[in-house]
Amino acid sequence: MRRNTVRRTAVAASALSLALLVSACGSDKAADAKPEGKDKGKESAAAAPAGKALSQAELDKRALTESDLKDHKVGKATEADMASVKNVNADKAECKPVLDLMTLRPVGTPAASTALKIMSVPQKPAENASPEEKMKAAQAMFAGTITADVLGSYDDKGAADSLAKVRAAGTACAGGFSTNASGDLPKVTKVAPATFSGGDEAVSFTLSTELEGTAGTAHLVVVRKGSTLASFYAQSVMGKAELPKAVIDAQLAKLG
Repeated sequence: MRRNTVRRTAVAASALSLALLVSACGSDKAADAKPEGKDKGKESAAAAPAGKALSQAELDKRALTESDLKDHKVGKATEADMASVKNVNADKAECKPVLDLMTLRPVGTPAASTALKIMSVPQKPAENASPEEKMKAAQAMFAGTITADVLGSYDDKGAADSLAKVRAAGTACAGGFSTNASGDLPKVTKVAPATFSGGDEAVSFTLSTELEGTAGTAHLVVVRKGSTLASFYAQSVMGKAELPKAVIDAQLAKLG
């Protein structure tokens, strides 16, 4: 049963084109944001200054590449990726903003958007490693955290409004929700507030999930920097994902 569950989960992640199980290279970068302290999401959309959206070209320049991250594989979501999740809906309409970010879709209607698929990749074992060491390395690669990094840039107060929608959805969907992609996406059984400090304002949640009877943990962090929202949904095919701090730090640093 466990083997079938792991296989089904891996297929689900692959279907969303989030599993990038290959080695990565690049340089490390840091950022000022730290996943600690209280959320900075207390300022309202009305209090946020109106902004001008970045153009698609400007936003694309701020998207992460493999040269920005050490030990990660970075890929841009393709048309096929987006088509595969186009008709995925939640059983509760109020949960749509959370589901959108889980499935590589931006919240609302940004003037420009881009979605990345990022996976942490452990170091390869030494050539003279024992079979046991090689097996452990393969298991670590399979269990790596996969992050959907979605950027959206909005005119006027669209970024603040969209972040407010995510915050409201997290509260309204505390008891969880299901989707019409049963078997391909986990059921969310709980959405709990978490802490994150970064950007102009931020909100974060820890998601308890379930797929074929196997419980898991995923993370959702959304940060506004000016007129741009950066969201990070982290999951693992083995169930328990790590908070993708390196990804978040690098992306916020590149947004400036």
